[in-house]
Parts: sequence; structure tokens; C-alpha cells
Amino acid sequence: MSEESKGMREGVEESKGDPRLILLLNAVLSGWFAWTVVWGLDRLGAVAFTAVNVGTLALIVFGVTYLAVLR
Repeated sequence: MSEESKGMREGVEESKGDPRLILLLNAVLSGWFAWTVVWGLDRLGAVAFTAVNVGTLALIVFGVTYLAVLR
């Protein structure tokens, strides 16, 4: 079977993807998740809704996700 006749499944399974895109998606989704969690905790009165709190949680989620999935 030649390289050109491979199907979509084989192409997707062999592709590692661009690591920059994976890191970008991880950062965006971690920030969005952190914003949602801090907003919810602010509504409950548990923490203040500040950029520092959102940023800190986003960095924690990003780091945990990076270590768990990408390493």
C-alpha cells in the first residue's frame, strides 16, 4: 500500500499535531475554566473575583494538565 492511498484514520493516528497549538488550547481552556470556577466561588462568597485569583488558578490548572496529559 503506497503512502498516498492511506485513509483518514491512518493519517490521524500517525499525526502528533503541533505542540504549540496543544499548549495554546490548554492555556485558553485553563483560563476559561479558572474564570468560571472563580466566578462561581465569588457568587457563593468563598473568594473574591479578581484577575490574580483567576490567573493563579489558571496557572495551576495549566500545570496539572500539562504534567498529566502532555508528559
